[in-house]
Amino acid sequence: MPKAALIMGSDSDFDKLKGCVSKLKEFKIDIDVNVISAHRTPDKAAEFAKNAEANGIEVIICAAGMAAHLAGVIAAHTIVPVIGIPIKSTFDGMDALLATVQMPPGIPVATVGVDNGTNAAILAAEMLALKYDYLKTALTDAKIKMAEGVAKKDEKIKKAVEEM
Repeated sequence: MPKAALIMGSDSDFDKLKGCVSKLKEFKIDIDVNVISAHRTPDKAAEFAKNAEANGIEVIICAAGMAAHLAGVIAAHTIVPVIGIPIKSTFDGMDALLATVQMPPGIPVATVGVDNGTNAAILAAEMLALKYDYLKTALTDAKIKMAEGVAKKDEKIKKAVEEM
């Protein structure tokens, strides 16, 4: 079974990450959830990252707001792919977005939109699908279902316009 880690900088971020957890579980990806601060527990962050691969973790999702250095700190200590989720706390999340996406050369962090844990989970599933074939089917089915949902909404709108 594929294994991902979700690290949040603060437990106050958890409500915004429930979609990420749900989506990973939907894709049958084992998830190790942690609260680790890049600034308040830097040794724990480094230790977690250094041992991630040995612990079977194949992708790490990091969520943090404000200065949002968590994803970069984790990425600096591992070769496991890291996905950053900027969390909105100040400046409409722009500070977290820029801190997450602006990594120096050699320390890549894939970054999704502000508060978008669902996209982080889907991106993690896409990465893991390179190794786990069942995820290719699950992701394809999810896209088909999404397209069908849009088609139904299109029909509904067209009908509403006709009735005006």
